[in-house]
Amino acid sequence: MATTYSSAPPAIAADDPAPVVHRIGLADLGAALQQGWDDFKAVPSHAVMLVLIYPVLGLVLARLVHGYAVLPLLFPLAAGFALLGPFAALGLYELSRRRELGQPASASDALAVLRSPSLGAMLGLGAILLALFLVWIAAAQAIYVSLFGYAPAAAIPDFVRRVLTTPEGWSLMLIGCGVGFLFALAALCLSVVAFPMMLDRHAGIGDAMATSLRVVAVNPLPIAAWGAIVAGLLVIGSIPAFLGLAVVVPLLGHATWHLYRKVVEPNPNPPQIPPTRALKRSAADFPANLFQWKRNGT
Repeated sequence: MATTYSSAPPAIAADDPAPVVHRIGLADLGAALQQGWDDFKAVPSHAVMLVLIYPVLGLVLARLVHGYAVLPLLFPLAAGFALLGPFAALGLYELSRRRELGQPASASDALAVLRSPSLGAMLGLGAILLALFLVWIAAAQAIYVSLFGYAPAAAIPDFVRRVLTTPEGWSLMLIGCGVGFLFALAALCLSVVAFPMMLDRHAGIGDAMATSLRVVAVNPLPIAAWGAIVAGLLVIGSIPAFLGLAVVVPLLGHATWHLYRKVVEPNPNPPQIPPTRALKRSAADFPANLFQWKRNGT
């Protein structure tokens, strides 16, 4: 059943104090991952469905590499999708939120974020992350061209040989990873708890980004470790053919919600979720009964 958000004004108004940010340790990161794994096990089919686009994108990228000689951009494209991960996990945050409140969690409940009062702010921050992604791809292309020129790699073995055995290739790895780290750091600082906070508190984009920056400032080492964990799991999930992301992405999405809960003081006025009611269905309702969130929503 779909979530109906309260019509009350957002919990964070212009004159409200900023939410309290707690100090956390490495043990809290492990606990967040464990709680995220518990959420994934509770609703695995829904989570996998929500992130099905990731392995599909991986297969599309592989086809592009084979057919259109964009091999040098394969790694930047794959790594750059991590910049968009916090936005792509919006539905996963909603599922974790509902389980935390003891509410039913289903795929249609994940789509309830589309009716959140802070949807505009979520889309705005998503657009910022998309812009970071596009600038990163342009930067990666410029780095490659500056070192190897415009001639494409003849094949995968040729490209691997050039990257691993030539001074230009070593420079490409060093400079590319350094620049990519800066983009990833910017995305992490701006969004580490921003989207969960928008969902939980109906916060504006400015408040959410400011809180994320404060979280990083108060917990620099744990957040750096969190970024390393995210990067490592995404690399593991990308092998082979990005199929592992069907598990890694929902795990990280659910875990991010629990990380937010540990580092930001709970919302004193959370939006209320009314009790769900069963819907009578009949064969005549097909295929409309596949979209029960539409049947509830107005």
